[in-house]
Amino acid sequence: MTLLVTGVAGFIGSNFVYHYLDRHPERTITGIDNLSYAGNLDNLSALTDEQQERFIFVKADITNPDQVGTIFEDYPVDGVINMAAETHVDRSIHDPQVFLKTNILGTHVLLETAKHSWQKRGAWKKGAKFLQVSTDEVYGTLGESGFFSEATPIDPHSPYSASKASADLIVKAYHDTYGMPVTITRCSNNYGAYQFPEKLIPLVITNALHHKSIPVYGDGKQVRDWLYVEDHCRAIDLVFEEGRTGETYNIGGNTEKENIIIIKEILRLLETMTGDTTITQELISFVKDRPGHDRRYAIDASKIRKELGWSPRVPFQEGIDQTVRWYIDHQDWMARVMSGEYRDFYAKNYNNRNF
Repeated sequence: MTLLVTGVAGFIGSNFVYHYLDRHPERTITGIDNLSYAGNLDNLSALTDEQQERFIFVKADITNPDQVGTIFEDYPVDGVINMAAETHVDRSIHDPQVFLKTNILGTHVLLETAKHSWQKRGAWKKGAKFLQVSTDEVYGTLGESGFFSEATPIDPHSPYSASKASADLIVKAYHDTYGMPVTITRCSNNYGAYQFPEKLIPLVITNALHHKSIPVYGDGKQVRDWLYVEDHCRAIDLVFEEGRTGETYNIGGNTEKENIIIIKEILRLLETMTGDTTITQELISFVKDRPGHDRRYAIDASKIRKELGWSPRVPFQEGIDQTVRWYIDHQDWMARVMSGEYRDFYAKNYNNRNF
């Protein structure tokens, strides 16, 4: 199987490339990415020589039908995993249009191109597959109890989550209307190596290492279910290989924690690992909550566990220890990715929060 993976230079995408090439030594990946501010080819620099022989990178934009069409013509793509997306909620509040374009239009371009290519080549009948990687944020917010299941109604509250929910519905429509072989995964908050430092965990690490203020929205008691990225990659691989066509699978880490608890634990680990006694909770700065901020997410992942035998392997404490150590050891990587547009964006929009 020749697999097309989109968003390969991003956080989850790059981790998946490492996982897939290691797990499937007989297969190849054609990876595409438009190398926007969060896409970084440095994320793929640890591929071995043998893995590089089975990995083809193409700089392309999934919203461009000509570019995507050319890739399907040049390579015998018979599997698609769509990870390309704009994902940062704050950015979606300030500039919704790019989220609607990438997440909705881009998904449609991939679906339409795959449909025509697979029907033309007969790949549809030979096991071609399309997997859409989505998010638990499409479900909205929970109260103090309960969990998101695959049957939970979609109720997004930000331009980002609305764009992902829209993309999911388009994917489902291609299955229901055309019989296209699709699956959808919806994951909880990921963490691990190569995550762009606008998301909570790498942002806290980066700011703390530079003794900068760490902004915390509201009271910091928003609850998220945390999933180590390598566990997520295993789940995506499994759903792609064995998931039932037309089905959605929730992927969760079974680790609910308040944001403020996560932040304090990271600060403790940083002080211990670096020996820097100035990395303390005094760096925390509570700021006004963002609009439409969901209070709690929690995933019921019983379906993927029962049907496919998946469960998270990495306990949160082990995963966060490894993650903090990785960022300490890769401060040169952080310095490179924090230049340019990232710096300019936050200087313009969040200068009062000391990012």
